[in-house]
Amino acid sequence: MTQQKKRVLGRGLNALIPKSPRMDSSDDSRDPEVAGSIASIPVSTIQPNPFQPRTDFDQVPLEELMQSIREKGIVQPITVRKVEGGYQIIAGERRLRAAQLAKMQQIPAYIIEVSSDEDMLELALVENIQREHLNPMEVALAYRRLLDECKLTQEDVAKKVGKDRTTVTNFLRLLKLPVKVQDGLRKGKISMGHARALVNIPNERSLLRVFERIVHEGLSVRKVEDIARGSSGKSTTTKKSSSSSSSGIQSIEEQLRQALGTKVLVRPKSAGKGDIVIEFYSLDEFDRLLEILTSTSKYH
Repeated sequence: MTQQKKRVLGRGLNALIPKSPRMDSSDDSRDPEVAGSIASIPVSTIQPNPFQPRTDFDQVPLEELMQSIREKGIVQPITVRKVEGGYQIIAGERRLRAAQLAKMQQIPAYIIEVSSDEDMLELALVENIQREHLNPMEVALAYRRLLDECKLTQEDVAKKVGKDRTTVTNFLRLLKLPVKVQDGLRKGKISMGHARALVNIPNERSLLRVFERIVHEGLSVRKVEDIARGSSGKSTTTKKSSSSSSSGIQSIEEQLRQALGTKVLVRPKSAGKGDIVIEFYSLDEFDRLLEILTSTSKYH
C-alpha cells in the first residue's frame, strides 16, 4: 500500500467520497457499475461487510431509524464496493438494516473502488471509530485489528483515527480484562472509567469481586481507583511510611486485600504493635466486611 493511499485512508471515507445533496432511493439515473458514482441499488444485492467492527445493534434505535426512513427516505447514502454477484457494504450498516426492516427494494449508495481486503478492513474500522458508533470493547477490538491485520503501529492508529496514542493504549488495555467484565462494559453495566481502573488490579479474583461491587453497590470510579492502587501495592500514604514498609508487611496487606476485596493498610509501630486499617465506602459494604470478619469459617 503506497504512502499516499495510507494518507487518504487515514482521513476516512470523507476523503474518498464527494459531498452530495440528499438522494431519493428511487433515483437510479446513475450507472451502478461505475466506481465513484452515486446510484440506487437493489437491497437484495448487498452483502455484509466481513470486516464490520460493530457487533451490537440495538433493536429499538434501529426501529426508530426505520420510521424516520419511511417518512423522510435515506438522507445519507450508504457506501459500498462492487464485488462478484453484487455489492459489499463498507459504511452505513445501520441504515441498510433499517431499510431492510422498512422492506425497501432499493437504497441509495456511493460506489467506490477498494482494491484489497486490507484497504477494506482499514476503511471500515477507521470510519466506524471516527463516527463514534462503537462501544468501548468494539473500539478496543478495532484498534487490535488495525495493529494485527493492517500491520500498523499504535502511533499509526492514533493518527488515522484522530486520537492521541495514550487513548489508543488505554483502549487496548481493556482487552486484558476478564470476559465477564468486558461484557459488562459492552452492555453499559460499568463505565470506561471503571474499566480503566479495574485493569490495574493484577489478581483476577479480586478484580471480579470489585466488578460485582460496582454493579451491585454503585462504587464510584474514584473508589475503584483507590482499591486498584491498594491491590497493585501502591500505597497512598506518604513516601516515608511507604519506604519503611517491609516486604513481609506488603505481603500481608496483599493477602488481606484479596480476602476482603477492599483497600487494607498495615501500619506497624514499635514493640511489635500496629494498626490494620480496612476501608469501606458504604453501609452495605461495612455490613459485608463485618460478615466476613465475624465468620470463623472464612479462616478455618
